[in-house]
Amino acid sequence: MKFSWQVQDESPQHLRTFLTRKRISRALLKSIKFNGGKILVNEQPKRTNEMVTAGDQVTVELPPEPGNPHVVRSRQPIDVIYEDQDYLVVNKPPFLPTVQSARNQTDTLVNRVKNYYAERDYESQVVHVVTRLDQDTSGLVLFAKHRFAHTIMDQDLRQHRVQKYYLAMATGRFAQSHGLIDAPIERDPASFIKRRVASAGNGKPSKTEYWVLEQTATDSLLKVQLHTGRTHQIRVHFSELHHPLIGDPLYNETSFRSLQRQALHCFSLKFENVFRGKKIDVQAPIPNDMLEYWKKEKDKE
Repeated sequence: MKFSWQVQDESPQHLRTFLTRKRISRALLKSIKFNGGKILVNEQPKRTNEMVTAGDQVTVELPPEPGNPHVVRSRQPIDVIYEDQDYLVVNKPPFLPTVQSARNQTDTLVNRVKNYYAERDYESQVVHVVTRLDQDTSGLVLFAKHRFAHTIMDQDLRQHRVQKYYLAMATGRFAQSHGLIDAPIERDPASFIKRRVASAGNGKPSKTEYWVLEQTATDSLLKVQLHTGRTHQIRVHFSELHHPLIGDPLYNETSFRSLQRQALHCFSLKFENVFRGKKIDVQAPIPNDMLEYWKKEKDKE
């Protein structure tokens, strides 16, 4: 896979500086150098400490990315919401893990995407997971289709350029229609899985913004935006507010009712594809189990 640019700056600069400005990370440069990639200037191999000037044509050829033999293919279908040469967005159903674990090596979203790539004989067969969802959370998951795209998206995630919005159903009524939860999160020492809001000075900074869309006598439908990406962040934050998510088996043990998983769905994803110079804005409809539950709650009124 090749990427080419023409140098526009009048002042001479190191090739390494030019590539860094194109958002090629140090790790990716190292991989290109040692794993069979190429860096060319005007079709000639060059070292990154050499100079380039205006008008030079810089080409980067990524090393091959054969599939991981330890990731088997699952021929179960995937719901593709968006795809271009660099990125794939899939609508993950509830109860399906995003990635493999000791308990499930054969049918996760990664296994299904690998099969999707193999059937289409894509140049890169590595499944680069950019965003993840908990097993029982549904909605949009973003994949990069080559390592350069993954590098750029990792940078964008750290700089909060990727916007993720969720629909959530929480217990109880909210006094305010809009709020920002700013509370650090840490592992719960009493559990291998659970997280909790940390005391001052501990935990990782975590911010969750929410808007109340509708309310019944007992529940609230929310739009939620993550400003950080901690494990179980939304679930922990609303539990801390004493509004745990409906159906959450971990943070709301008394609330299964007719919904057998946490009422959380990533419905909107916004990011930029810098390779194509366009902004991507995709949405996934609310899943049937959440929709039916909410309709029943409203019908009770």
